[in-house]
Amino acid sequence: MSATNPGIVRRFFGGIWHGYKVFRSIILNTLFILIVLILLISIFSGKDKVQVPATSALVLNLQGDIVEEKRFVDPFSTIVNESLGGQSDPAEILLSDVLQVIQHATKDDRIHAMVLDLSGLGRASLDKLQAIGKELEQFKASGKHIYTRGAYFGQGQYFLASYANEVHLDPMGAVLLEGYGSYPMFYKSALEKLKVNTHVFRVGTYKSAVEPFIRDTMSDEAKQDALFWLNDLWHNYKAEVAERRGFEPASFIETRDTFFEKLQQQDGDLASMALALGLVDTLSTQQEFRQKMISLVGENDNQTYNHVTFDDYLSLVVPRQSFDNPLTDKVAVIVARGMIVDGNAKAGTIGGDSTAAMLRRARNDDKVKAVVLRIDSGGGSAFASEIIGREVMALRAAGKPVIASMGAVAASGGYWIAAPATEIWASPTTITGSIGIFGLFHSLEDSFHALGINVDGVGTTELAGFSSGLPFYKGLQPREKDIFQLLIERGYKDFLSLVGEHRGMSLEEVDKVAQGRVFTGQHALQYGLVDKLGSFDDAIAAAAERAGLSNYDVKIIGHELSPFEQMVIELFGGAANQGWLPQIGTSPERQAINRMTQQLRHDFVTLSNFNDPQGLYAFCLMCQID
Repeated sequence: MSATNPGIVRRFFGGIWHGYKVFRSIILNTLFILIVLILLISIFSGKDKVQVPATSALVLNLQGDIVEEKRFVDPFSTIVNESLGGQSDPAEILLSDVLQVIQHATKDDRIHAMVLDLSGLGRASLDKLQAIGKELEQFKASGKHIYTRGAYFGQGQYFLASYANEVHLDPMGAVLLEGYGSYPMFYKSALEKLKVNTHVFRVGTYKSAVEPFIRDTMSDEAKQDALFWLNDLWHNYKAEVAERRGFEPASFIETRDTFFEKLQQQDGDLASMALALGLVDTLSTQQEFRQKMISLVGENDNQTYNHVTFDDYLSLVVPRQSFDNPLTDKVAVIVARGMIVDGNAKAGTIGGDSTAAMLRRARNDDKVKAVVLRIDSGGGSAFASEIIGREVMALRAAGKPVIASMGAVAASGGYWIAAPATEIWASPTTITGSIGIFGLFHSLEDSFHALGINVDGVGTTELAGFSSGLPFYKGLQPREKDIFQLLIERGYKDFLSLVGEHRGMSLEEVDKVAQGRVFTGQHALQYGLVDKLGSFDDAIAAAAERAGLSNYDVKIIGHELSPFEQMVIELFGGAANQGWLPQIGTSPERQAINRMTQQLRHDFVTLSNFNDPQGLYAFCLMCQID
């Protein structure tokens, strides 16, 4: 057997390295050229100043998910991913932007009507839809009409559509109101096939956050808990829509047999069924709707009705730099959206240290007299939640009232950071509670054994190697499991004590409504877990009243970005919106696959973000709605 020539080996690997450097150079140069081109286009393309005709309709064409705070997105990775046809995260729209646009349009004499284009609306919790609806009602109260037309209305889309004076549906369209559900994925059998051992430590009969990793189906307790708050949401949805549309809540179709019967009566025509049920006012084509709007607000040079879109109108009403009057007292608003993790985190995730730093900025600002902590979170790290909670208490100790304002979800760790507040406000449809603690640990000793990999050695004590992850390779010993369970039970007692201290309840009283149970805001009020039901604006007014303020500004304290980060995000966000980057279309099949992969990615990103120093988590994985 001849020996291999070392020179051939060196040339072979040298060629691979040279090829890698050439490939890397091509990619980086291409990216640089793309950046320069986008920058030049943004500077010299000269988007004309937005003009609003004297008689015009505001087209509220919302494209994306409605959120309290936009997540931080790395623009470079997003561009490369989208350019190569990869799946990108859904676009996001700030709720505050939507509300401000409608408020300005209500007072704008040039805006004679509004058209709701809801075809691009993604996820939006019921409390956010209600907040938008409140402003739509004000728009109509000013004497202006709202119209909407679509080929398809999903549940969230139709909730907003029901505020319109006229709902138009395409003759080949449909309205699908399916109710609320919670259908997480379960991984027990998959983990067993991979020989991954799952170790769970928890307190609370209803603490079901770990079920997807230890079961293949939802437990009866979790189903009971989920149905409790899901039925609350559905009841609110039906009652509000039925009142606006002028029919009884009992008219909603809730069984397959009833759906088939109603559809059969219309000879299989979904659009006619929606019309017969009173969900829509008329069936119209795009051309017919366009002509109707032209007759109301006039025709422009593009042979369509005079209108201004949401983004264009937003550019007119929202200044890029808001003037912060240094002489005026402030109510500071800090948004806590996303999973709670230890350390610092970008927007869209709640870092224990970074969120505590924002609260500290409010405490050290002499002009800030009160704080509203706006929470939209299912929880996360218990340690990070405690760090944030301590800063809330420090604010109160400094004489500054703190109002916790719950958005769509303020459960588990989300409730932990709300508990120390001066007052807790929630929406009737807020998902909250889930007061419980769990620990989750996966070990791969069986996987390694199947691959022929073994870990062995010696240590000076039985604890040696524990902090460096030895149990991950060798599994947990019985006494180690006892230690973890004891830590979980202590964490649960700390959670109960925190709630009891700040809510004026005994440990026994808290325990009765704890055990990981989830409530809507209206039931949380009955059980003493929240003080008032109301909107975000109500919470701001309550904070000002607590501080004795009659003349004040609202100051947003958020994640601080460098000037370069702000420029790049603004630049590439605009490029994507203008269609300068390649866009990949999606078929219904691809949309279904995308949703499945998004769920998988969400669950495993959540798992990877479990970084609590003691491995204690107050998190509500089941607080997801389909």
